[in-house]
Amino acid sequence: MKYRLTIGRLAEAAGVGVETIRFYQRYGLLTEPERPSSGYREYGQTDVQRIRFIKKAQTLGFSLEDVAGLLKLDGPQTCSLAHDLALHKLHLVEDKIAALARIRDALQQMVRRCELKHKSGICPIIQSLVQD
Repeated sequence: MKYRLTIGRLAEAAGVGVETIRFYQRYGLLTEPERPSSGYREYGQTDVQRIRFIKKAQTLGFSLEDVAGLLKLDGPQTCSLAHDLALHKLHLVEDKIAALARIRDALQQMVRRCELKHKSGICPIIQSLVQD
């Protein structure tokens, strides 16, 4: 059985909007099928899988440029190249987590200072933001 979907049905099957599909086509991540005599372009199961691949990669933090690179990988070095890209992304995520932990710690300290009784009448949070 041949899998034939209109762009609306493709969007529904892949869990995205029609405009997302058109954007992916303009970006070169998804090919736009020829328009047959019926006037409706038809998409297949591989298109659904490709869109799901793109969306899953995006949720893992890969940019569309990264995704385009992943989609082009082919051959014996595919796993090595994908590994290197994922490792780089992992390092970026770890750096962001460390930065967020520093922000969390600073905010916790500010909140604790504010919860203590202070005599000056100046809010410790505002005071800490004003100080160097």
